Amino acid sequence: MKKNSLLTQILRFCVVGGISFIVDFIVTNVVALLIREIGVEATTAAMIGALVGFLISIIVNYILSMHWVFVRKDDMNRAKEFTIFLVLSAIGLGLNELIILGCMTLINNVGWCHSFTDWCIGIVNHFFDMTFEGVATAGSKIIATAVVMVFNFVTRKLFLEKKEDKTDKTEEKSDTGEVSVDSEDKRYEEKVKED
Repeated sequence: MKKNSLLTQILRFCVVGGISFIVDFIVTNVVALLIREIGVEATTAAMIGALVGFLISIIVNYILSMHWVFVRKDDMNRAKEFTIFLVLSAIGLGLNELIILGCMTLINNVGWCHSFTDWCIGIVNHFFDMTFEGVATAGSKIIATAVVMVFNFVTRKLFLEKKEDKTDKTEEKSDTGEVSVDSEDKRYEEKVKED
């Protein structure tokens, strides 16, 4: 895989994140709905749904991220890479669950959050038939996803991606036709001029 600019990498990460989000979002809401149908209260159902959705989307995200977004480290075997990916994802899952719990608590206990959710139902119900709990779960999931997405990009870039070294930069410059001289070569040329 060719090295990409940071902007290209972020765009690719967003595409992969979008695909993973769709998988996660659908699974979260379907599982939460099924669990609410058997009598589990909305916040617990939302958190269980989020856990199942997040776990399934991790697999999709790993495959796409390590193939298309990040440049793999040459010296890291796939088992170690996947383990690090899982640990970072587990931390992301913890953030995801805490944010959903916080959002659901606010929606259920703070007047203006409750009113805002009621207002959102009026808009959403023009397109989908959703309950208060369904809109609260979906909104909480969107907020959690935005925060966790930033966390995931930064930590995966730090811990999983191959670092760019000097020789790679020199090669890139020479490919563009620019002349690149190492600092040692500069010193040598200056010394030759002095002699």
